Amino acid sequence: MNIDPTLPLSEATALSPLDGRYARTAAVLRPAFSEFAYMRARVRVEVEWLLALASAGLPELPALPVATVAALRSMVQIFSPSDCERIKAIEARINHDVKAVEYWIKERCAGLEGMQAACEFIHFACTSEDINNCAHALMLREGRAVLAQRLGALHERLRDLAHRHAALPMLGRTHGQAATPTTVGKEFANFAVRLAASMRELQEVPACAKLNGAVGNFNAHCAAAPELDWERTAAAVLQTLDLVQNPHTTQIEPHDWMVRLFDAMAHANTILIGVNRDLWGYIALGYFRQRPVAGEVGSSTMPHKVNPIDFENSEGNLGVANALLRHLSEKLAVSRWQRDLSDSTVLRNLGVAFGHCLLAYESCLRGLGKIEVDESALAADLERNWEVLAEPVQTAMRRYGVDQPYEKLKELTRGRAVTRETLHAFIATLPIPDAARARLLALTPSTYLGLAEELARRC
Repeated sequence: MNIDPTLPLSEATALSPLDGRYARTAAVLRPAFSEFAYMRARVRVEVEWLLALASAGLPELPALPVATVAALRSMVQIFSPSDCERIKAIEARINHDVKAVEYWIKERCAGLEGMQAACEFIHFACTSEDINNCAHALMLREGRAVLAQRLGALHERLRDLAHRHAALPMLGRTHGQAATPTTVGKEFANFAVRLAASMRELQEVPACAKLNGAVGNFNAHCAAAPELDWERTAAAVLQTLDLVQNPHTTQIEPHDWMVRLFDAMAHANTILIGVNRDLWGYIALGYFRQRPVAGEVGSSTMPHKVNPIDFENSEGNLGVANALLRHLSEKLAVSRWQRDLSDSTVLRNLGVAFGHCLLAYESCLRGLGKIEVDESALAADLERNWEVLAEPVQTAMRRYGVDQPYEKLKELTRGRAVTRETLHAFIATLPIPDAARARLLALTPSTYLGLAEELARRC
């Protein structure tokens, strides 16, 4: 088979499904993680560093005119794909991406007032990683905001389902077997509460960065201009970028904050894997129906099928995302001596990890939007399993000192079909107070719910 390697890029020819099959969903992350976004973030860092130096009081670098400051910042605001292409063209000639950004800025601002003296202060005392680590922090912060919004939508959907079905009884399924009843709402509430806590962890991770030179000591800075407080200058630039200064680094910011971020993301994803798998199982049991979408085909050979593909798609993408996030966490926290470049190529996959997260969240949201509770199926399942009331009966027997309560209920119920009549006949023989007997006789699998409704409404 002859494959043309010059096929034009399109959704049909893209190597990654994020830029092919799933391009429309993932497109919202392009402004955060594309090569264009990376270049724009680098330009922003370089500009803010130059502006800080221009206000530091160095006699060789007079303060820049207000119009020049505005023009420099506008280069970031109006940065376009053609600007990115120009930087890439420079890079192709010199084989260095960050130096290409420096040359592009010099090229663009050559005619601005005051820039003749300022020109060589672009990228002054910086190593490439000073620019790149700040750019990555800006990109991750933007990407985190996108994912946080969709996680928030998922949390609201789970919370709404928890409240809507707070009182609806459902048979518990510990180990897959009939167990103590709960409510549909309580099961959604469990996930909603966990996801909310994970979202807080995700949002609380501070975006850290450094602007301290080749090995993290401000060596060149102090040699060239010892009169400046370089730590303070760098901290001010990072504050302008809304980043937190890490004062102790090598050539690279050690990425520990990224590890915490990726671990929080992976934790949230693992919670959602549980959501997908539980709902898949409940659909299989008939507890939930899926609303069919007109025109959709569930199976190429079985016309009746409405498959839980949204939850399956979500689970699969969460797995891919977590594999990437965990590799990022393990890889990025380690660098040989003061610097090795193995992190650079890995960091170019940030958008891939975030993209699979986003696909998973959207799929799960679609699935949650299609499900309907089958109340008759829930009720029938509860009615078939009166043996679950062995738990409250033997617990009451323990309270009132009846001999061998657990063992007697085990003999009555384990591996046997138990009916209302069987259980009530047993309760009638118990030497317990009449009020306790009345409470037990009033219980049904559908009313043995403890605080499930209250807990569901509290999420």
